[in-house]
Amino acid sequence: MRVGVLASGRGTILEAMLDRSDLPIAVVLVDRDCAAIAVATAAGVPVERVIRTDFSPDFDRVDYTHRVVDALGPHHLDVLAFAGFGTILDKPIHDAYPGRILNTHPALLPAFKGWHAVRDALAAGVKVTGCTVHVATLEVDEGPIVAQETVPVLDGDTEVTLHERIKTVERRLYPDVLARIVRRELTIPNVPE
Repeated sequence: MRVGVLASGRGTILEAMLDRSDLPIAVVLVDRDCAAIAVATAAGVPVERVIRTDFSPDFDRVDYTHRVVDALGPHHLDVLAFAGFGTILDKPIHDAYPGRILNTHPALLPAFKGWHAVRDALAAGVKVTGCTVHVATLEVDEGPIVAQETVPVLDGDTEVTLHERIKTVERRLYPDVLARIVRRELTIPNVPE
């Protein structure tokens, strides 16, 4: 089973994935120049750059998604893992990899969907939040949940401190889930047997 990782940032989740010898990461795709490129290159993993230059309201998300699908195609991937990928992709990616795209979210879905999950959890005054690994769908943060783990909200937590504790869990849970899928110990919809 071949895994493709889509990243946009520092590459800490990617690095956690690459530290696993049981994750056959075939390619990393980025949407901007970022530290994840150096992380992938250092591990000897090819990098595809589909640089997003338009952040305006007129951004052609479908065209951009087609470019991502075209870049990934030659790598013959079985599963995609979004690892801090900053661009929401449109229908063509879901057509190309139906039910085979995983994402991670810094909350216990279905609670606190969207970009500000950690801030929203703090504002709501919850005592527990966490991390969710789920199947990515066209509807953001709506796909089937594959795994979750809780993280306590501590007195005095800020968005930064809480998010860092969630990331610590995420960097362990997400690679573990992917490895279980690769070993066929865990199945998700439409992943080839």
